[in-house]
Amino acid sequence: QIQLVESGGGLVQAGDSLRLSCAASGRTLDITRMSWFRQTPGKEREFVAGINRNTYTTAYRDSVKGRFTINRDNAKNTLNLQMNSLKPEDTAVYYCAVDTLGTGTNWEHGYNYWGQGTQVTVSS
Repeated sequence: QIQLVESGGGLVQAGDSLRLSCAASGRTLDITRMSWFRQTPGKEREFVAGINRNTYTTAYRDSVKGRFTINRDNAKNTLNLQMNSLKPEDTAVYYCAVDTLGTGTNWEHGYNYWGQGTQVTVSS
């Protein structure tokens, strides 16, 4: 079992920055990938950024490239998302997700543990 707790969300203005964190506990040595997703009401949850826990390979959705940076601290079992130059369209609930099975065929799928989410609101 893995427990994930996100923090760092809030209300900011366009152009501001926020840093989200996800603390993982439990069988963290089983984690292969860690990612951030986001969801707005009435829309499907979408992949934002991900990182391979062992190879450090990262991936981002096109709309956040150059503005968001994902990193992880394996010693502290934390996943971070530095979000700069925030835009109103970044407003969403952000979720941390991890993959402990290693069977995902792409960054968008294959996660078996999810956090409860943290709200990010960007005003114009």
